[in-house]
Amino acid sequence: MEGVLLGFSVVAVLVLIGAGTAAIAPQKARSAQRGVTPLVYYITNPCLMVVLVSQTDVRMVAGLYAPLALGIAGITAVVFSAYGLLALRRRRRRPMPDGDGARASARDGGASGAATGADVAVGAMASCYVNAGNIGVPIALYMVGTTAPVVSVLLAQLLVLAPLFLTLFGLLGRSGGPSRARTILGSMLNPVTVGVLIGAVLSLLDRRPPEVIWEPVRMLGEASIPLMLLIFGMALWQERPFAVRERRVDAVVGTVCKVVVMPVVAWALAGPVFGLTGAELLGVVAMAALPTAQNVFVFGLHHWMPVTVAKDVTFASSLLSLPVVLLAAWLLGV
Repeated sequence: MEGVLLGFSVVAVLVLIGAGTAAIAPQKARSAQRGVTPLVYYITNPCLMVVLVSQTDVRMVAGLYAPLALGIAGITAVVFSAYGLLALRRRRRRPMPDGDGARASARDGGASGAATGADVAVGAMASCYVNAGNIGVPIALYMVGTTAPVVSVLLAQLLVLAPLFLTLFGLLGRSGGPSRARTILGSMLNPVTVGVLIGAVLSLLDRRPPEVIWEPVRMLGEASIPLMLLIFGMALWQERPFAVRERRVDAVVGTVCKVVVMPVVAWALAGPVFGLTGAELLGVVAMAALPTAQNVFVFGLHHWMPVTVAKDVTFASSLLSLPVVLLAAWLLGV
């Protein structure tokens, strides 16, 4: 249990440091956010994926756990998307707050349909994309005794979910045949996915590059999580959680999907369907109960998408995830 508390505490402290920076020096924080976001997206996060995946037996986790993680995330995303599509039918035009979606609206020419589709896409990703990289590792090690559940989630998210959602993000902001083709190709080969692929190849070959190359890659990877948490904390201070009234219902639904629907779906699939029990079942459920990853906010920010819902769901799920994980461990008797 100490590892669980440590994982959540580290996240909270770094987010608070980011929020404190934005409170003390708001202009500097905005400049840092603009500079750090592409740094994380293009360099540090891919390096982190190379290191994490290369140190895991990909053959083992790809057999059962990765498809299971993909199914859990997919069902949860469908639940939120169904809500979003029903909401679209009730209100043809969803007002977008000036501060949140200005860049995305400018990019798509201000078309309300594109902006609304962007809200649903970002909300769906926020409801099913978990923070496995930093919180998941100590939870898996201390509660289950292996990082297999973490890597399975990373493989499902970064090889399937991330390219899919990034493609949607790009298509919702672009038009025209050639640009669409480039968008799809670029999204499928985004830096994070490339990092996972490189790590998977190294794992399958049981090889590691020379130390003079590997050590810098490892150092850059270690910088990724603190940087993501810092810029997320800055964003929280700049726009307080649940401050945008038009997005509160979406954020609440996304949070419920993340901390209630996803763990229940994980239990139903891993237990009754796949027959997992004990620590193995707890590992799957605990990974599903993790809070939304800050990557969703970074991905949305990088692609000029509306990020209010992503930010609110990440904040709320970060507060509620720990009780849910502890409740799962108690209910499953592990």
